[in-house]
Amino acid sequence: AEAEAGFAHSLFVKLNGTLWGTGSNTTGLLGIDQSTPRLFPAQLQAGVVAVESGVTHGFFLKADATLWASGQNESGQLGDGTTTHRSVPVQTAAGVAAVAVGYSHSLFLKQDGTLWAAGRNDSGQLAAGLLVNRSVPIHVAEGVMAIAAGSSHSLFLKMEGTLWAAGANDFGQLGDGTTTSRSIPAQVASGVAAIAAGSSHSLFLKTDGTLWSLGANHSGQLGDGTTIDRHTPVRVADYAIAIAAGSEHSLFVQKSEG
Repeated sequence: AEAEAGFAHSLFVKLNGTLWGTGSNTTGLLGIDQSTPRLFPAQLQAGVVAVESGVTHGFFLKADATLWASGQNESGQLGDGTTTHRSVPVQTAAGVAAVAVGYSHSLFLKQDGTLWAAGRNDSGQLAAGLLVNRSVPIHVAEGVMAIAAGSSHSLFLKMEGTLWAAGANDFGQLGDGTTTSRSIPAQVASGVAAIAAGSSHSLFLKTDGTLWSLGANHSGQLGDGTTIDRHTPVRVADYAIAIAAGSEHSLFVQKSEG
């Protein structure tokens, strides 16, 4: 079972593989008749193992590793080769292991460890060099084990534990010590076990249990006791075992020392 909260809607997967949704449906994000909000959960699909949703578009992953998308598509973020909005889900890829959703871009991690990206690319968030939107997913990297997407930046974790980042960097969320956006990924850290991305901040958990954060901090989302943006990673906790990021907040699970 899995749950996912969007901007004005909610999705959850039951143990029997059925996908349910409730809330706003103005962009067709729920994958049912486009303009009708749902005040009570409605069953949307069956055979689903995971769901990932953004503000205006989202995806669900089926047990056969096919990826399906619905919602807004003005930048090609659904990855179906068009810029046509979809209120009925369309299959966009196969052999998929995970998906991450930004505001208008999407990342797809395939079972073979290859990373693909589609959608808006004005800040280099597709990590593919040229600042050109892509409606057909473009190959970004190999040997990838985890992905995360902020509003306009992207993070990916390679199998050897190196963390890489690309895209918008106006708050230092790429961690390279600047506020310059990057269209080619830069290595942020090594020895990393898990990653998470908020709207304009980033989190990573190292194999030694230390939690690090970087980027926007106007709401204290970095957890370092300040509201100062951080352009390089700052250590904020020890003995962490899991992390998560909302738009402007962060969560982590911590075990007792020893």
